[in-house]
Amino acid sequence: MHEMAVCNELLAQVRASAVQHGARSVGTITVRIGALSGVEPDLLERAFTIARAGDYTENARLVVETVGVRVRCRACGNENEAAANRLLCGACGGYAVDLIGGDELLLASIELHGIPDAELSKQGQNAQGQISEGEDSYV
Repeated sequence: MHEMAVCNELLAQVRASAVQHGARSVGTITVRIGALSGVEPDLLERAFTIARAGDYTENARLVVETVGVRVRCRACGNENEAAANRLLCGACGGYAVDLIGGDELLLASIELHGIPDAELSKQGQNAQGQISEGEDSYV
């Protein structure tokens, strides 16, 4: 089960972010998993319950967002969703397509608790007291 190794690496990144921002603990961790990523969301969630023990993440919660497969046709330029085992253009039926989504495994956000006020001011704070850094935020 390579999901345990994936989970351990994910939690290493999360813990490093907690240390970097001076947080006391981590709340919710959100990941985006594409259908073609090779990672099984259910197995990752099971691995997480074991791997989260330790500093910062003992009470953390994992939220998994699944991402469908998206392709762009080289012939007609259409972008559409596709089945993981049938990568075809939805408009012209062409098979010459480029994968544009669905193979990702992305740490989308982290909810950090107990960040000192000075760190919040330095990083920029939204209305909920969470740190955001662009589209893929460390919250």
